[in-house]
Amino acid sequence: MEVITGFFTTIIYQPLFNFLIEIYNIVPDLGISIVIITVIIRVLLLPVSKKSIESQKKMQELQPEIKKIQEKYKKDKQKQGQAIMEFYKEKKVNPAAGCLPLIIQLIILIALYRVFLGVMDFNGSSQLLYSFVENPGHLNEMAFFGLINIMEKSIPLAVIASGFQFWQAKMMMKKQAKDKPKQDTKKKEKNEPNFSEIMQQQMLYMGPFLTFIIGISFPAGLPLYWLITTMFMIGQQYYIIKKDEKKEAEAKPAS
Repeated sequence: MEVITGFFTTIIYQPLFNFLIEIYNIVPDLGISIVIITVIIRVLLLPVSKKSIESQKKMQELQPEIKKIQEKYKKDKQKQGQAIMEFYKEKKVNPAAGCLPLIIQLIILIALYRVFLGVMDFNGSSQLLYSFVENPGHLNEMAFFGLINIMEKSIPLAVIASGFQFWQAKMMMKKQAKDKPKQDTKKKEKNEPNFSEIMQQQMLYMGPFLTFIIGISFPAGLPLYWLITTMFMIGQQYYIIKKDEKKEAEAKPAS
């Protein structure tokens, strides 16, 4: 456990802590520094996010074939699992690829929370500072030109962050509904429940609710990070949607 903690501190936490302090040295506003470090992290994660989005899209396209396999082996779960894994292998799809960015983001979120705690306790001396990073001394807690105390809880910021989280989930659901192939008429007649859609509907409200609860429970730096992250992802999704619409328009034969 100590080895894992030491690895986390040395490889993830300490570099982020020093990076934030270095940005603060350039822009002496803690809120703006958090925005800058968040945007930089999201840009660095773009290749991973792109791979995840492509994997999710591919999985969605394969859903009709997967349902056929599930129906074929519905009485033998072992054969069903083997057939699905062989199908994934044949199509060169990794079903776990979409989870990687979420895991990375969670690790960074935990690290940034620790960074914010470290910044709160920062009194002008820290053993975690690299020798080449200038010690700024006392950090100004009032961010965005004195409008927000980054070290205190902020209900308005938590509300805004959860609102953007809802917007992002709504965008994702609309895109998935548009890309989703038409259901088989037999399944419609049977009125079979779609557990994927039920889960999406629950997450549409559960995600923003959890964001709000976390936002009002921790210093404003954390919901600010989550807000900027969500805004970045909304922009990324909007770009992908527009790109797909352009491809569809180009693919249609000219009348």
